[in-house]
Amino acid sequence: MSETTEQRNSDETAVTPEAPETPDAVARGPLGLVGGVIKTARPRQWVKNVLVFAAPFFAFSKSTDRTGLLIDAIIAFVAFSLTASSVYLINDAIDVEADRAHPTKRNRPIAAGIVPVPVAYGAAVVFFLAGLGVSFLASWQLAVVLGVYEAVQLGYCFGLKHQPVVDLAIVGSGFLMRSIAGGVAGGIALSQWFLLVTAFGSLFMVAGKRYAEIMLFERTGAKIRSSLKKYSASYLRFVWATSAAILIMSYCLWAFEIRQTEHNSVWALISMVPFLVAVLRYAVDVDGGIAGEPEEIALKDRILQVLGASWVITLFLAFYL
Repeated sequence: MSETTEQRNSDETAVTPEAPETPDAVARGPLGLVGGVIKTARPRQWVKNVLVFAAPFFAFSKSTDRTGLLIDAIIAFVAFSLTASSVYLINDAIDVEADRAHPTKRNRPIAAGIVPVPVAYGAAVVFFLAGLGVSFLASWQLAVVLGVYEAVQLGYCFGLKHQPVVDLAIVGSGFLMRSIAGGVAGGIALSQWFLLVTAFGSLFMVAGKRYAEIMLFERTGAKIRSSLKKYSASYLRFVWATSAAILIMSYCLWAFEIRQTEHNSVWALISMVPFLVAVLRYAVDVDGGIAGEPEEIALKDRILQVLGASWVITLFLAFYL
């Protein structure tokens, strides 16, 4: 090889630019780590936390400090969202090995190695402490509710989720605590019917979700959580059907109570129509085995959204007309 050729090859080597950073390298870098933590915190599921506004909504018409009540409700929403995210981080960190063997869950940031397990635990502590700190802006009672929620959910993450029936009760209690959080944040006395509707509405959705998972397993053979192996489809149908019946009955009795306390307003009774149709509409998804993600149904089912909006409007008229 001539000197000229050697020099040309050397020059070409010298000016060759470095290979661009691969997407995988970016995903595992600092920005990817932050994005992975945020994704694991599941902000899309914060939609569940709108339940904290339920009690303030019903108390708003008689409140002497409506601005304060609204601010307390927003504080409760933020605090519960941060606390719930801490649970999601811990749950994914505990289930990392099982998620890696799952066809879709293996893409979760912790299972994919984007977020190391110790970082996930550290982030969970930060989220929980942040939520607890925010809660004290409203009331110490809200902080107590968040502490109980965190303790119950940690028990779920560390083994109770594998216990049949207990797992249904714990997941359902999460929705109930969201409603209670909105009440204690604003110092609202919660109606017994409100608590019953929330409790059995939660159980109805949770049993429906488990039933959908059972149906998916029977159709495709997809891997399911260990506790579901101890359930039968008929048992879960019994649970969600019973819950739906008690839910509807409790709401109707509550609507009659609202009519008596709100100037004999007929709108409280009219609200039973969109509520009942919405429950039956959701039951169609449950029966079809496609209610695996309740928040996805709420965001995508336009008819259900219209029914929900109609229900809220009729209640608004009952309280404020």
